[in-house]
Amino acid sequence: MGALAVITGRAAADAARLGGFETLRGTPGFDRFTVLGAYGAERWNARDDSLTTPPPHPGVMAVRADLPGVVRDALPSDHAHIEDKGGALAVHTRRAADPEAALEALREPLTRLAARHALTVEPGRRVLELRPPGTDKGAALAGLVRAVRPSAVLYAGDDLGDLAAFDALVKLRDNGLPGVRVCSGSNEVTALAEACDLLVDGPAGVAALLSGLADAITAAPDGTDPR
Repeated sequence: MGALAVITGRAAADAARLGGFETLRGTPGFDRFTVLGAYGAERWNARDDSLTTPPPHPGVMAVRADLPGVVRDALPSDHAHIEDKGGALAVHTRRAADPEAALEALREPLTRLAARHALTVEPGRRVLELRPPGTDKGAALAGLVRAVRPSAVLYAGDDLGDLAAFDALVKLRDNGLPGVRVCSGSNEVTALAEACDLLVDGPAGVAALLSGLADAITAAPDGTDPR
């Protein structure tokens, strides 16, 4: 039987809530659905509504207090939004007059702040995220594949953090596991489109692709259910 997972930088519980996944318990096949949050550090299982999270990282706790001042100093007259993800902190520049210039102004001071507290800086679409090292979407995907042992893998993403998962999928293919990298198209992240096998039109394109695959599996004359 197959498996479906969401691998996200958000907290696993937040992703489950925002996606409405908690309301789908009891749906046939949904017991094989998993959310790997905080780049794989957290796990929410649809089967039993269980949540596994690591202990708070001391560096994140320290940066939580210092970050507002660092952002104000770097962007004294511009707009940046700090998102507290629990296990990580993200600074978004989408609201700034020049989002890319604001991102560059923040990059060096946030990198210094992260280094002082043994954190790493993860770039994304007009966002810089400070989080504990040692986890990324590539490691999360590889761990999931080891646990599920699928016969094929499809991974879809839309942000720079998904490049690590694309790299992991290439390694899996090199070891004989068929896989495809799908990019949810955006004019904000061209690097992902350049690295993918299939480019679709945003989240709606991903949803249409998955729906089409599900319909094809259901309609398979031999009842085959590829993993």
